[in-house]
Amino acid sequence: MGGGFRVLHLVRPFLPFLPEVQSADRKIPFREKVIYTVISLFIFLVCSQLPLYGIHSTTGADPFYWMRVILASNRGTVMELGITPIVTSGLVMQLLAGSKIIEVDNNVREDRALLNGAQKLLGILIAIGEAVAYVMSGMYGSVSQLGAGNAILIILQLCFAGIIVICLDELLQKGYGLGSGISLFIATNICESIIWKAFSPTTINSGRGAEFEGAVIALFHLLITKQNKVGALREAFYRQNLPNITNLLATVLVFLIVVYFQGFKVVLPVRSKNARGQQGAYPIKLFYTSNMPIILQSALVSNLYFISQLLYRKYSGNFFVNLLGKWKESEYSGHSIPVGGLAYYVTAPASLADMAANPFHALFYLVFMLTACALFSKTWIEVSGSSARDVAKQLKVYWSSLLCYFWSLFAGIRALHHG
Repeated sequence: MGGGFRVLHLVRPFLPFLPEVQSADRKIPFREKVIYTVISLFIFLVCSQLPLYGIHSTTGADPFYWMRVILASNRGTVMELGITPIVTSGLVMQLLAGSKIIEVDNNVREDRALLNGAQKLLGILIAIGEAVAYVMSGMYGSVSQLGAGNAILIILQLCFAGIIVICLDELLQKGYGLGSGISLFIATNICESIIWKAFSPTTINSGRGAEFEGAVIALFHLLITKQNKVGALREAFYRQNLPNITNLLATVLVFLIVVYFQGFKVVLPVRSKNARGQQGAYPIKLFYTSNMPIILQSALVSNLYFISQLLYRKYSGNFFVNLLGKWKESEYSGHSIPVGGLAYYVTAPASLADMAANPFHALFYLVFMLTACALFSKTWIEVSGSSARDVAKQLKVYWSSLLCYFWSLFAGIRALHHG
């Protein structure tokens, strides 16, 4: 046994106390998988709308605003932490296993169980640490205002929600549902945001009177109330500081393009040197690393935003702090937006007009986005065991096992024939 195995064995005493979803002992019909998936998403959405009990206030700028979409969290609710604990613990364990800091044999059932237990335990510890940090940093009011009882109650609510997310993800991954819980929760959160910004009936005063927040609702309202229909259409398609029809159509277009390219793949023929006549195929998708590079890039930029905002609030006159990012409060959205420094240049341009007015900003963002995603994609392939070398080893083990199976089958038939 290597040192890595001894490290994983430290998790063994905690396994009986960790929540666990038993693997499916039968093939789950598609209809049941859909039901399990819908129930899981329903629980997640309820937690995303259920307000935390005992909080004092959530007013003011949201320092984690830029993390909310990618981490499927909702401010002031039980799902404040979102999928942060499970994503962080998964990335840490993948990095440790991929860099061989801990040795894990995926062909050994005990090692897989210990690795999953370690990831789950780390996720719970991260949830506890983040919950304590949120309360102590004054996210919901100062600790003196909350009181010890409310502070402990908020921490327990956030930790319990983190455990629920871990269990829901495990439920879906163990064959009861469709796909991965992380991807489903992110997609659900994004879809909820799109639907709300398209059909929101709430009104916002942006300086031109009360306007509907939802782009589609605003379109029909403008067409009905304005005499100049062409002007109404122009305003509905290009209005500033609020969702517009152009944003909605661009989102639909990007969605269709991604779905189209998702089906692109190259099928490599695979043949065994030892087993003559045995061959198969190994498909390689165009989006080989899926959405993982985007998640890592978004997490990096979100942390940059968070650190930059904290420093700018205290040391706004410092040259290096301003170089990292300058911020101002948006009078419409209620959160801080970058207006200068590195934080500004790694933020996507707000519109085509903004791109035309600041071409260097658009070019810098494009180069940064592509470079960061390419580097994260390459790194993730190496540490997640999906590189060409790792796949070749897996295929070698597969063909060796297949050859042994056929040889055992042949030997059994021959023995039966002679018997």
